[in-house]
Amino acid sequence: MAEKTDYVKKDKPLLKVDNLKVSFFTPAGEVKAVNGISYELHENEIMGIVGESGSGKSVEAYTIMGLLAGSGKVCGGSIEFEGKDLLHLSRKEMSDLQGNEMSIIFQNPMTCLNPVYTIGNQLVEVVRRHDKSISKKEATQRAIDILTEVGINNAEKRIKQYPHELSGGMRQRVMIAMGLICNPKLLIADEPTTALDVTTQEQILQLMKKLQKIHHTAIIFITHNLGVVAEICDSVSVMYAGHIVEQGKIEDIFYHMKHPYTEGLIASMPRIDIVNHERLNPIEGSPVDLLNPPKGCCFAPRCGKCMRICQEQEPPYVKVGENNHISACWLHVLEMKKEAEKNG
Repeated sequence: MAEKTDYVKKDKPLLKVDNLKVSFFTPAGEVKAVNGISYELHENEIMGIVGESGSGKSVEAYTIMGLLAGSGKVCGGSIEFEGKDLLHLSRKEMSDLQGNEMSIIFQNPMTCLNPVYTIGNQLVEVVRRHDKSISKKEATQRAIDILTEVGINNAEKRIKQYPHELSGGMRQRVMIAMGLICNPKLLIADEPTTALDVTTQEQILQLMKKLQKIHHTAIIFITHNLGVVAEICDSVSVMYAGHIVEQGKIEDIFYHMKHPYTEGLIASMPRIDIVNHERLNPIEGSPVDLLNPPKGCCFAPRCGKCMRICQEQEPPYVKVGENNHISACWLHVLEMKKEAEKNG
């Protein structure tokens, strides 16, 4: 399990997402990619957002950064960063925040780094875009310093190289450097280790933990890999079909999981402590068609514990433990009723 960061939970969160709804309007109909999610992120906290492909993880990240695609539209809710509602900022105000106060690391560096510019040119451009007073020489030195900080040797030489001249792991380190070069308060990492081999992935995770402690940056770490979540995060939001179905501290999600979908994710993880060659235990069924989502609980069609009410009504969030551990499942409501009847 991850060594915890020393974040202090203050009354006012750095980022507050409240009932956010995002849809894509296509010729086939409305795709409800994010359907009413809420969470808070505090300074120096690392929060994981985990779920299978198509659950809405990346869409909510791009919405926070103001990078939503043309067919996407925010249909409800709010996103507050240091008390400012990001959804009502002008394009210039949002542009000033991007990279300077908030930054993002994308999944594939080769599609994000410009192939015709050197690494140094691209880092210097980021610095000078957000600090008009800095000279090119000072910006170049800052680029060299941040490349060294992210573990790239001989940075003076590397800044003169092009993206194709670097390995996949080094390109990902460059993306991390680009995300941190302006010392943002919030960093969103969108599956930054997916395309890397296991050894390089571990190096990148250790690097991000180290840099987070140095810069005290709050991080949203988006992934489908629960092993990565256990390695780096303080808290977790589990997403399915545009909803957050369970939310809590890392220990609660791994050792006291309550939602059937979370249980399925944990059960489907490969384990090294199994002696017999047991088959993995996948979640049965197919992901929800977001063009035609189910009427009640989004997970009901795949849930082995599904009841009639699950197919008719969306479940409320129920507090299922300490430290704001919540889960959206009708089973919890029934358990609460039984407990209340038992206690008279």
